[in-house]
Amino acid sequence: MLRIALLNTSRCAAHPTLLPRQVARPTFHFFARYESSKANETLKAVRKAKDKLQKDWQGPVLTYEQVKPRTISPGADAYLIDVREPDEVMQGSIPSSVNLPLSVLANSLHLTPQAFKAQHGFEKPGKQQEVVFYCRSGMRSASACDVARRNGYVNILNYEGSWLDWTSREGGAKGSTA
Repeated sequence: MLRIALLNTSRCAAHPTLLPRQVARPTFHFFARYESSKANETLKAVRKAKDKLQKDWQGPVLTYEQVKPRTISPGADAYLIDVREPDEVMQGSIPSSVNLPLSVLANSLHLTPQAFKAQHGFEKPGKQQEVVFYCRSGMRSASACDVARRNGYVNILNYEGSWLDWTSREGGAKGSTA
């Protein structure tokens, strides 16, 4: 910080009646900022946690070969969730999948189990339950995985190839349900 200090010059002995003269001279002040190390470490930990939450989700990805057995013999403790919109699902879907559009996913995960079942027609997945998301090409399913993770779900998987991969390997829409 730059400040101007006004200094008095001494009176001249030859002219004692003269008033003191003021001279402007710049002075510099340096301020050191001290933070407690504990507060600084806490701030770093908070920033790291925030960065981790805002980081794009990079979770387990499934291939067609890994999804196919789940459609042949689906388990009661696992879900295959199609996050496409209902008009897209009318073109077909992977067998044994249920539809939960990405546009309502976040709000739906906050519903009570009874309200969830009434709205979507199937049981609300448990936070420890295996949930596989898919969409048309894998982009929305990755977002769905991120939404689920942020809502406390821990066993979430992304079928990266999604509907486009499924139909190309199944020979068009053959094997899909309408």
